[in-house]
Amino acid sequence: MPVYDFTSAPSDKHPSECTYTTFQSNEATPSPKKPILILDNRQRQWKHHSCGMFTNPIKRTSFEFKEENGVISADILKIDSRFVSLLKWLGENHINVRLSGQNQEDGYAVYKIREIAFGGDTRLSAEDGFLQFMIERLLASSSPEEINEDEEQDETGDDMKLTSLQSITDFMTCAGRTLPDNIRLWARRNLAVARSHEVTQEERRHAQRALSIMMNIQWKHHYFESIDPKEARRILDEELYGMERVKQRIMETIIQINRTHTLPAYGLLLAGPAGTGKSQIAYAVARILKLPWTTLDMSSINDPEQLTGSSRIYSNAKPGIIMEAFSMAGESNLVFIINELDKASSGKGNGNPADVLLTLLDNLGFTDNYMECMVPTVGVYPIATANDKDKISAPLMSRFAVIDIPDYTPEEKKIIFSRFALPKVLKRMSLREEECVITPEALDAVIQKYEHTTGIRDLEQAAEHIAAHALYRIEVDHVNSVVYDAEMVKELLA
Repeated sequence: MPVYDFTSAPSDKHPSECTYTTFQSNEATPSPKKPILILDNRQRQWKHHSCGMFTNPIKRTSFEFKEENGVISADILKIDSRFVSLLKWLGENHINVRLSGQNQEDGYAVYKIREIAFGGDTRLSAEDGFLQFMIERLLASSSPEEINEDEEQDETGDDMKLTSLQSITDFMTCAGRTLPDNIRLWARRNLAVARSHEVTQEERRHAQRALSIMMNIQWKHHYFESIDPKEARRILDEELYGMERVKQRIMETIIQINRTHTLPAYGLLLAGPAGTGKSQIAYAVARILKLPWTTLDMSSINDPEQLTGSSRIYSNAKPGIIMEAFSMAGESNLVFIINELDKASSGKGNGNPADVLLTLLDNLGFTDNYMECMVPTVGVYPIATANDKDKISAPLMSRFAVIDIPDYTPEEKKIIFSRFALPKVLKRMSLREEECVITPEALDAVIQKYEHTTGIRDLEQAAEHIAAHALYRIEVDHVNSVVYDAEMVKELLA
């Protein structure tokens, strides 16, 4: 239920005076019972879908319905405070819109606003879904504490899908409050640079590129909805066989998130032999959290600048991998899967790339050299993997809760091969189980072959090899099925 906070409206109406009251709402999905705004319908009942435009841009007091017999105006009675700037922008730019609403006792409840691109005076950034883009951002945000008219008029912005200066400017005007305060101020400064004729074309280009990257990221709140423990456990069982102690540690983390509705202060470090499913566990956690994920392969990063980006003073400057990850995800809440943390290079004399991660892991904010702005990282959940945790520096280790991943026992490997690895390959190759049969002795031979290797990657490759051989025999030799005994397996895998 929305929390209403009404401001008083004057009793004697004048065209330049405000006729509406504002209310605070954090509803993400408007409906007739929880609308965006309410229009006066005492003189006339309005259609479910009605076209027209907002008027009186100084005080945004009414909507002009385009009816068959002319234009009829209706006062705005109430409005969700998140949408005040948007309605002002729509009115000032004479943008035609279509409302979806329902007549109720207290007025015509509008729960959808869509653009109608008639051309002419219609702004480019009002077309092609830009208005819907802004509305979605506003609905995903929290209601502002109060409306400051002077501050609101200072927010003027730019162009379409947040790549041109016009869409960025328009977004700042209508939805600037959805940005963190420091990014909002940063955006204004960069808009000034991008428009300035006192700087070089290269500087303007970099400023516009940085703005486009930053504006297209949805800066979410750090409140996490509760996670269904049963569904989380189902995902873990689906991805991992055994490893009950590991699953228990992950479930403890889920319960903690449900109690605090925030991410834990420490990320996870999954340490264990190669091939034991560390990355698979990390992906499973991202699925459980319902967050986008990105990977950082520390073994391939040998220069800190790859993570932090390069300064705009260079013509070929660009953001770092971390900032690009935010851009690709399109939101500020995401899982960073940091692979092979123990293999982080010491760099080429420019510092240790692993040390750059400290600011990301501290949740205090990360600054990219190209963006020149601190990016909030409270919604980032890091999950690192390592084969040898002893090679990780103490400062990095202190940022993680360590989960040791044990190697599989021979019995566990048997079950994984027979129940998971081989059936998965057979299904992919469109083979039936009876077409490729592994005897118990053959299964023992497979496990014995790889008894001195860690993990299950070799087992998965063996399953691939055996299934491919069976498929070849069926297609070329025209046999109905292939039954593998111990000797056949030893010969095939030799």
